[in-house]
Amino acid sequence: LLSHTLLEFEMATQMGCSPAAVRAALLLLVVAAGASVAGATYVRYKDPKQPIQARVADLLGRMTLEEKIGQMTQIERANASTAVIEKYFVGSVLSGGGSVPSEKASAATWQEMITKMQKAALSTRLGIPIIYGIDAVHGNNNAYNATIFPHNVGLGATRDPDLVKLIGRATALEARATGIPYTFAPCVAVCRDPRWGRCYESFSEDTKLVQLMTAAVIPGLQGAARHPTGIPVVAGPKNVAGCAKHFVGDGGTRHGINENNTVLSFHDLMRIHMPPYYDAVIKGIASVMISYSSWNGVKMHENKYLITQILKDKMRFRGFVITDWQAVDKITTPPHKHYYHSIQETIHAGIDMVMVPYDYPEFVADVTAQAKRGAINMDRINDAVTRILRVKFAMGLFENPLPDHTLVAQLGSKPHRELAREAVRKSLVLLKNGKGKKDGKPVLPLSKDAKKILVVGTHAHDLGLQCGGWTKSWQGQSGNDFTGQGTTILEAIKSAVDKKTVIDYSEHPDKGSISKNLDDYDYGVVVVGEQPYAETAGDNQNLTIPGPGPEVIRKVCELVKCVVVLVSGRPLVVEPYLDTMDALVAAWLPGTEGHGVADVLFGDYGFSGKLPRTWVRSVDQLPMNYGDKLYDPLFPFGFGLTTKPAADRS
Repeated sequence: LLSHTLLEFEMATQMGCSPAAVRAALLLLVVAAGASVAGATYVRYKDPKQPIQARVADLLGRMTLEEKIGQMTQIERANASTAVIEKYFVGSVLSGGGSVPSEKASAATWQEMITKMQKAALSTRLGIPIIYGIDAVHGNNNAYNATIFPHNVGLGATRDPDLVKLIGRATALEARATGIPYTFAPCVAVCRDPRWGRCYESFSEDTKLVQLMTAAVIPGLQGAARHPTGIPVVAGPKNVAGCAKHFVGDGGTRHGINENNTVLSFHDLMRIHMPPYYDAVIKGIASVMISYSSWNGVKMHENKYLITQILKDKMRFRGFVITDWQAVDKITTPPHKHYYHSIQETIHAGIDMVMVPYDYPEFVADVTAQAKRGAINMDRINDAVTRILRVKFAMGLFENPLPDHTLVAQLGSKPHRELAREAVRKSLVLLKNGKGKKDGKPVLPLSKDAKKILVVGTHAHDLGLQCGGWTKSWQGQSGNDFTGQGTTILEAIKSAVDKKTVIDYSEHPDKGSISKNLDDYDYGVVVVGEQPYAETAGDNQNLTIPGPGPEVIRKVCELVKCVVVLVSGRPLVVEPYLDTMDALVAAWLPGTEGHGVADVLFGDYGFSGKLPRTWVRSVDQLPMNYGDKLYDPLFPFGFGLTTKPAADRS
């Protein structure tokens, strides 16, 4: 129409037609040009006023096979160059544990990196934005200066879903501060054996408590909005898409061995491990991550019955299903054997997005080849891409693909740190509070105006040990210089006591030096526990307190009235030392806000935490959980002494 009208306009002017005829031809030209421009610019999938399903269908109908496979591919940040994103039409990028744009990168630096990647995606033929994901499992824990909240086991001890919802909201803001719209959280595992290296990622051994926290944290992360059951919902650009993991039964493996086999009847799997996923789906969770583990010998990543028939069909989950890190490789022994066949098995089982951090060229080539020869069903590929696009549209990624510069100040903000401090206070579980030998009063709360106190132990002045795994790096690390901000327990004690109080501090004190000052010490605080760990590296078949913890406990507590603060991701064997201790506090992995520990030790707030899991006497009793017929714990599930705040000492 436009070219035809242009020709008529040229002829009218060249032939010397009347001004009216020329004006008519010009008017027709303007109308035709407008119609042409409108026809070229209006694309249904880009119209936010259209229903999501209509947008998805329109976009899917425009996509080539290569573009569809690109959407199913998630690669590691280190490989996500502009050239790679454009060549492979990459649909998603992630940061593995500790994968950062630079050492101590600022929020602005994170945003710059993600903006560059996003612009590369937007420059492709269809302009489909990437979704960037990260393991923000206790705050945006990869980022320097982020607020590090207590791990899930500590949040389970709070029994406070409103608090957990607020933590989800704060985590979302701190992720968005770095430009990240997607987190691989929450972990909704029901940990049935504390020997498992991921047990601290579980809220509890009790299914109902895990359900309670799951139903709270997802609206915190994704925002609360009305939605049909199972339809992903991300309320706005200050929320993030979440990911319930690891589907299903990862917390029930034999002997608590990571990625091992969960041997259970279908009834018990549904009764113990599946209910939190019902809550996640009802709350509109955007994605579900599959577990490395097996159920009765079948790898979960190839379990079509549970992924497709149960999760997608019966539970009506409408988000996308994602693999764990290089998980397609791991369905065979050795890994990557018969990879071509493994891809076919996992995609047909119901996997939608595949985490292939490094081997994406091989993955894309194999999927393409199998799709072209019919070995991978195109209906399955279309379903996978539909689900991924549905989430991207639902979270507003097409309308707001780039990071929001106004949110950078949310990273490590004061309100978030105060929230974390509150979470620490509420997570502490008081297991013993004996009476002092001299005054006959309970040891806790401690006196702030003591003349001289002793603070000892490896975990008293170490933020890395205090935070545990998944902090700045995958396995976590020791030290005080990599989180950017935070308060150690020692620093918190120093700020809590009277300025005149003398504090002697030592990681590993000499018994002779303690004896020399014995009459001067009002009391001692012993802070010991586990070294940081994550996943398989944290599997532990003995659960003893690592050295020199037991030796330090004996040295101090045999001589001085003492409180032992145990920093760990799970219950440890403490019975051999319990009689020596005057008081015992389970602090779990409290994160950066050590002030929360001092707040309760010194009575500004009372102890209120309750055990989220059974505290066994010895590992010989494992697995042992609340409700078992043979149940003889050292401290039962739900146990926790309470105290009232001390009188104002000011």
